[in-house]
Amino acid sequence: MSDSAFTTGPGLARLLAIMARLRDPERGCPWDVEQTFASIAPYTLEEAHEVADAIAREDWAELRSELGDLLLQTVFHARMAEEQGLFDFEAVATGIADKMIARHPHVFGGESRDKTAEQQTADWEAIKAAERAGRAQAGVLDGVALGLPALTRAVKLQKRAARVGFDWPSTDQVVEKIIEEAQELVEARDTLTEAETFEEFGDLLFVIANLARHLKVDPEAALRAANAKFTRRFARIEALLAEDGRRPDDSDLAEMDALWNRAKAEERGQFPDNKSQ
Repeated sequence: MSDSAFTTGPGLARLLAIMARLRDPERGCPWDVEQTFASIAPYTLEEAHEVADAIAREDWAELRSELGDLLLQTVFHARMAEEQGLFDFEAVATGIADKMIARHPHVFGGESRDKTAEQQTADWEAIKAAERAGRAQAGVLDGVALGLPALTRAVKLQKRAARVGFDWPSTDQVVEKIIEEAQELVEARDTLTEAETFEEFGDLLFVIANLARHLKVDPEAALRAANAKFTRRFARIEALLAEDGRRPDDSDLAEMDALWNRAKAEERGQFPDNKSQ
């Protein structure tokens, strides 16, 4: 293959050619050559999270870049699979195209498009269940990916169980269970072993994920938003302390808590900003 294939031509064909060269045992990059599915998987997860982060920040230029990074992960995995005679990128693209057509009979088939979003979701899940049955995934929870973020996987597991009736009927019961689990953890914190504390805390997070599902809240997105809010408000604490030439370790909890409340009030428009004072 001439070097022009790496510098000109359609974007996807060029990317596939670049990856083939990078993986070439004789002319490629030693780091790329030694990678495996397992070693690349963490990067795939990282890139997916960075896509979500760019969307959350509404940074569209960054989103374009991050989507490219995520596409590279698909190309990388497909190239390794091709080298092992498993499948290639074309098979990946064909497979997802076929899946989208099969899962949208109201668009590409003879079914009516006159359905509610809820009915379309139910139909989608029914089609996915039939696909799992075709892959001999007999268990209700079979096929829920182990590599998902833990909160997301918890919600997916609970959704699957709920389809066969294993679910609390109301949000009130979920909240009661959260209170019960939290109280048990606090009451036993001085007597539990480290392993027991680990397990009990996991149980509490699992029930909180269930509450998110009942409230139709994405717990991963909610926690990312909470992280961003904490980061933003703590940065304001640092800025206010810096006005006096101090840092957080020069302050104490009472003062920083008061500054936190001020930062919160400023965000809500309930406190004049620093420039007006």
